[in-house]
Amino acid sequence: MPHPLLAPANEISKPIWLVTGQTWPEIAGSLSPMAQVFAKAQGFEGKAGSHCLLPDADGSILGVAFGLNGNDAKQDDPFLVGKLPTLLPEGVYRFETDAPDPTLATLAWLLGAYGFSRYRKRREKAVRLVVPNGVDAEDVARIANAVVASRDLVNTPTSDLGPDGIEAAARILADRHGASFTSIVGDDLLTQNFPMIHAVGRASITPPRLIDFTWGRADAPRVTLVGKGVAFDTGGLDIKPASSMLLMRKDMGGAAATLALADMIMGAKLPVRLRVLIPAVENSISSNAFRPGDILPSRKGISVEIGNTDAEGRLILADALALADEESPDLIVDFATLTGAARVALGPELPPFYTDDDALAADIARHGLGVNDPVWRLPLWYPYQAQLDSKFADMNNTGGPMGGSITAALFLRRFVEAAKAHVHFDIFAWNNSTKPGRPEGGEVQAARLMYALLKERYGA
Repeated sequence: MPHPLLAPANEISKPIWLVTGQTWPEIAGSLSPMAQVFAKAQGFEGKAGSHCLLPDADGSILGVAFGLNGNDAKQDDPFLVGKLPTLLPEGVYRFETDAPDPTLATLAWLLGAYGFSRYRKRREKAVRLVVPNGVDAEDVARIANAVVASRDLVNTPTSDLGPDGIEAAARILADRHGASFTSIVGDDLLTQNFPMIHAVGRASITPPRLIDFTWGRADAPRVTLVGKGVAFDTGGLDIKPASSMLLMRKDMGGAAATLALADMIMGAKLPVRLRVLIPAVENSISSNAFRPGDILPSRKGISVEIGNTDAEGRLILADALALADEESPDLIVDFATLTGAARVALGPELPPFYTDDDALAADIARHGLGVNDPVWRLPLWYPYQAQLDSKFADMNNTGGPMGGSITAALFLRRFVEAAKAHVHFDIFAWNNSTKPGRPEGGEVQAARLMYALLKERYGA
């Protein structure tokens, strides 16, 4: 099997009855009297998220009853069964009753079993699931493995994952799939015309870099992924308060999402010409840190006045997007933990996305709901572009006090002209609390939906 938590259909397994408050009485009536009495004594009524281990005559586990959502489809959580790997004892299980979406239920099982164990040992449980009929086990495993690997990257602190660590992870992935890999490091960024990546990362003891790898046939449709790789963000000289720095190891969540999507694409051998660009830096404070009021050149030739050194992600993305655009690709997708304004607008679980392509936007929204990777379109409202005006340069890197996610997207849009389509995701890359299939900690957002979209658009 392609994943250690998945089992073949012929393996001996315990049944899981997926029930609601409405279906439980009928299913309960088909069980042994002992199981019925036990469930009643436990007060199990099929409430969403509740479970009951049912005994057989000798006291062993007969099976498990697990409550799904009720009749309100708007409140359904396709990942609800992701709770089960943390609740059940070791063993092999199968869905005795059909899950509403067997593929998402299987994926939720794998994602819900995740735990970050690099620094603290956790007891691994072999809670395995028989692959439901009709589920592509290889594809589900591919997605889960990519998400888990990138969750590990987001959860790893900068002491063990600086810009060089991001490069190492990208190189391992590229080598595994036979991609062509290069990295431009330190002052070479200046000689090769990536001045804003250099400026943002030059104060760190670990030099900034632009990671670049390509995979696939040269004549295939060109898809370029760009991920924000800020290994840690102090805010620079416009320093963040201490409370705002606590989660800044996740500021490379855009790079992690990019690597997850690239892993899915290459693993599925989608017929595209894939290019991955990750500007990897640490926004540190030192005597050579870039300053508020500095005016930086960019690869695009647009001069940028620095209104705030804590708006650094858009600067490094701008140089990478300009390079991506030079090839006139069919699609540029960028992922970035870019603004707190996006969290104010939509919260941590619903990242906004921006594109001028209405058909692409409709496909993104549809696939986001279809694979339980939700996003929400916000407008590239061009009248707000005036907020980025500068008296001394072509533009400022900060807008006004409102609409910050929109003005950040408009800033990036200035650096993409030739690509046939471009979409920007302003992601959070973190779960503030544990939910089914989404344990607290680093998260991969929007990559799964883009994989589904690319599979549909280009086929395997």
